[in-house]
Amino acid sequence: MQPDHSANGNVQFRKSLRLWQVVIIGLAYLTPMTVFDTFGIVSGITAGHVPSAYILALLGILFTAVSYGTLVRRFPQSGSAYTYTQRAMNPHMGFLVGWASLLDYLLLPMINALLAKLYLSAMFPEVPQWIWVAGFVTLISLINMRSINWVASFNGLFVAVQVVIMAVFAYLCIRGLNQGEGLGTSWTLAPFADDQTQLNTLIAGATVLCFSFLGFDAVTTLSEETRQPEKVIPRAIFLVALIGGAMFIFISFYIQAYFPTIARFHDQEAALPEIALYVGGKLFQSIFLVCTVINTIASGLASQTSVSRLLYVMGRDNVIPQGLFARLHPRYKTPVLNIAVVGLIALSAIFFDLVTATSIINFGALVAFSFVNLSVISHCYLREGLNKGLANKIKYLVLPTIGFCIIARLWLNLDVHSLLFGGVWALGGVLYLAWLTKAFRVAPPSYIAE
Repeated sequence: MQPDHSANGNVQFRKSLRLWQVVIIGLAYLTPMTVFDTFGIVSGITAGHVPSAYILALLGILFTAVSYGTLVRRFPQSGSAYTYTQRAMNPHMGFLVGWASLLDYLLLPMINALLAKLYLSAMFPEVPQWIWVAGFVTLISLINMRSINWVASFNGLFVAVQVVIMAVFAYLCIRGLNQGEGLGTSWTLAPFADDQTQLNTLIAGATVLCFSFLGFDAVTTLSEETRQPEKVIPRAIFLVALIGGAMFIFISFYIQAYFPTIARFHDQEAALPEIALYVGGKLFQSIFLVCTVINTIASGLASQTSVSRLLYVMGRDNVIPQGLFARLHPRYKTPVLNIAVVGLIALSAIFFDLVTATSIINFGALVAFSFVNLSVISHCYLREGLNKGLANKIKYLVLPTIGFCIIARLWLNLDVHSLLFGGVWALGGVLYLAWLTKAFRVAPPSYIAE
């Protein structure tokens, strides 16, 4: 096992995670059951071809996944896009990318707490809503404080529950299709394409679905707690995107075959309960809704893990208060104070509504994705001079350029509230950076790994 202390005696992360544990945490962050939440909307956009839209979305995300893998081999430290941009491009730009990423990372645990409040309040309306939020935040915070291995173990259980319920759902769909529901057969390519399929509608649907993949990159924040991170993390990034995408495509195929059109749904933007009811009846719907709560716990655990590590790295660099954020528990080797801070922010779910909360996320993720692709070009193609030969040109210029262009397309689909709130947050980061660096005359502080 790797030592838990550096040469100067400072507490360091315990390197204990293996590939499967990192992948599990990534899949929990990705939340496979989100396929049910977006189905009604995207089926309407694509005229009944959600699986094909998922295929296009997966292909697009994999380009950015390759860029993450390239950079983590060169910079196997936690911090994700913040670290990569800082080292590959410019320390000032790195800070701003990290600052932008913080917006989404900080809000995701709160949104999961908000979803848990909505689901549990629907099942137990007599219980005050604040109790569900407080209980949810306390649970995920205590697990996160105790051990990263606890997080991996609990997420392994929660992801397994999701896989089982999705497998049962697929079985019920096949049974229903063979009995004449939907398309009347499970052996059909109609959910993928038909004579009326248009590429532009599939691209529009894929643009929406790309947001389902947000979080596949979060495993990079676990680099310093992973054995052989330069080998494990690139594989984990790719596997999380690939496995998550395969699950999305598989389940969306059966949903689309069972519901060729969205005419059956009363509310296409919230079709999940109706999908479960029509496919499996009221008992299955109840079980399914319980699993959605488990889904939020898994995502809440993973998102709180990631943001607490990003705060730690930025605190270690002393770009945010080092005394508060760059501390690890001497026994558990976890950033306990960071986890507590994120937990306190998540308690704001007591006051937020879902529309307001979700409208301001995604800005930071798209900033991170954009600059990760640019960092590959800057560091590998230009700085390292890996620009000779066709293979290098494809790997270090063509692929990240395609990844950047795909992300640029997502920017056009971003909610106006997200752009507004994200812009204000980014402006705050610029002003803070100007103060920190004496009007940009000096570089931001930076931790040099031993």
